[in-house]
Amino acid sequence: MKTAHSHVRPRSSAFTLVELLVVIAIIATLIGLLLPAVQSAREAARRSACQNNLKQTAVAALNHENTKNYLPSGGWGIAWTGDPDRGFGARQPGGWIYSILPFAEEQSLYALGTGQSGVARQAANAQRVATPVASMYCPSRRSPTAYLWTQPWTFVGTTTPTVVGRADYAANGGSTYHQTGELAGGTATPPWASAPAAGSQNAGPADLAKGSDAAAQAHFRKFASATNGVVHCGSAVKMSQIQDGTSKTILVAEKYIDPAAYADGSDGGDNEAALMGMGRDIVRFSRDPSNASLPPMQDRRGAQHVNSFGSAHPGGFGAAFCDGSVRTISFDVDPMAFQAVTGRNDGQAVPGDL
Repeated sequence: MKTAHSHVRPRSSAFTLVELLVVIAIIATLIGLLLPAVQSAREAARRSACQNNLKQTAVAALNHENTKNYLPSGGWGIAWTGDPDRGFGARQPGGWIYSILPFAEEQSLYALGTGQSGVARQAANAQRVATPVASMYCPSRRSPTAYLWTQPWTFVGTTTPTVVGRADYAANGGSTYHQTGELAGGTATPPWASAPAAGSQNAGPADLAKGSDAAAQAHFRKFASATNGVVHCGSAVKMSQIQDGTSKTILVAEKYIDPAAYADGSDGGDNEAALMGMGRDIVRFSRDPSNASLPPMQDRRGAQHVNSFGSAHPGGFGAAFCDGSVRTISFDVDPMAFQAVTGRNDGQAVPGDL
């Protein structure tokens, strides 16, 4: 008798097409649920790093004040950069970022070109403006590197740079818009006969002698009495002048930039350099040249808000106050409240929850 053999096939352990599609759909759903959380966590980390930059910048500015008895100066104008042989305050043509370098562990960058002259000095100055200061960059916006110089002019006393370091933070210029040759609601005709490289009324004095004479000093004092921020051209603001309170007055904060211009320098408020003198690349305001309210804004394409504070973060921007504290201020902040925290001596009430 023949033995009967079973013809039942063993069950396959492979996925069917339907099962595979179900697994893929589940994985895609999980990724869709997790991705926003991951992105949110990454942005939270970047925002925290940005606020740490603001904190360290404020500490450096306050150490400057503790040493020199006044906050870092705004410098002379957009055609000037730092001069290590001219110290601090109104004599220093470089802006506030240059002046805090020795207090931010950047002494060697501050000192480049010390005691030199001629071609060697020009090369040192060009090297300095081309050097990015990492703490001046918001990680949500761009990497801390040098970016192309696209201006048709150069800084006084430098060879023409090909790249420059930039800044994502700006000092508080107050609620009265001003530049070296502009003053909203008043006159600010510069006392120097001709402008240097930039060919602009905001370029600054024609040379070092013009920036140090009595007429220039009187020009700087005009801004000291007409503006209410913590930085202006030739400034040397003391803590005693922050009459509204150090915890109620912004020192430095994030600035607005058009996202399309992060790298190419086509935004009019981000087309020069971090280590320049007074200009809207490094100083921002809460009112515009016509004295209209200038609210902070989140970065967005096509909006040229070259004088505004703002940031790449959703919801609000970071601001360091004159007491060293750092807070996030909503883009929806009340215009009057925002003007109150940018004015150091206007007597306006600041909401406790700002």
